[in-house]
Amino acid sequence: MPTTTPPAAHALTDVTASDSALRRFLHGLPGVDTVGLEARAASLGTRSIKTTAKAYAIDLAISMVDLTTLEGADTPGKVRALGAKAVHPDPTDRTAPTTAAVCVYPDMVTAAKEAVAGSGVLVASVATAFPAGRAALDVKLADVRDAVAAGADEIDMVIDRGAFLSGRYLKVYDEIVAVKEASGAARLKVIFETGELSTYDNIRRASWLGMLAGADFIKTSTGKVAVNATPANTLLMLEAVRDFRAQTGIQVGVKPAGGIRTTKDAVKFLVLVKETAGEDWLDNHWFRFGASSLLNDLLMQRQKLATGRYSGPDYVTVD
Repeated sequence: MPTTTPPAAHALTDVTASDSALRRFLHGLPGVDTVGLEARAASLGTRSIKTTAKAYAIDLAISMVDLTTLEGADTPGKVRALGAKAVHPDPTDRTAPTTAAVCVYPDMVTAAKEAVAGSGVLVASVATAFPAGRAALDVKLADVRDAVAAGADEIDMVIDRGAFLSGRYLKVYDEIVAVKEASGAARLKVIFETGELSTYDNIRRASWLGMLAGADFIKTSTGKVAVNATPANTLLMLEAVRDFRAQTGIQVGVKPAGGIRTTKDAVKFLVLVKETAGEDWLDNHWFRFGASSLLNDLLMQRQKLATGRYSGPDYVTVD
């Protein structure tokens, strides 16, 4: 298909004009200092916060959760129950914030929309032959259009990692542009599957490639491989969105997904956001957690702060 340049890349049009130009730009990005990156991520992860700040952080993290079910055994009933939990995460405490979204497969979007109707909770749908992305472009676009037609507010697409790793950057770029167009008004999250990209340099290149192609969010992982979101790869992506906005004036969100299970983990990631990208990203319009089990731990820690007692896993519903 012909290469087109999305409006979001207007400040860097020339770098996407050809395959060679795009390769020169991506390989001209500064190399990642692995030791420095991991040391900074570890250092920021040791920050402690006071009780009042922790209460705020817990509610903020709850509001950033994309409550997710992506299993072959998903049913409309399971999705409706998940939607009810997204709207009222703690049925015994209506002061608990809603989650940002419910994330499901395209054929479950209708059930999810019905479950969250009128609540402000969004419905996200994975698409483009998730999680492997091994399908022809017309199949991927049909997947996206089905989800959007069913009412999806957001689309989570996977890039063609094989094309990216073999250096066919323009193919990946063009697919993202096409998916962005097919998504219409739905916001687009571009998943890199960082655990398969092998190097931090590749994660930085993928981040810039996704943003150049018009991603509204860049997302670490599908949650379906061994290595998913880590503090280091999320820190690297936060640096990328910060630098992209400085260069273009365009803000892009970040979504770490997979492996974030505890309140302690979530707080570490929020510190990364504040200290790297800045407070403008401390909002669920710009930062999300792709998680399911995380919400339960956040709710238990929230209840402990309120009552002084730790209720244990029976306090929350089992997804």
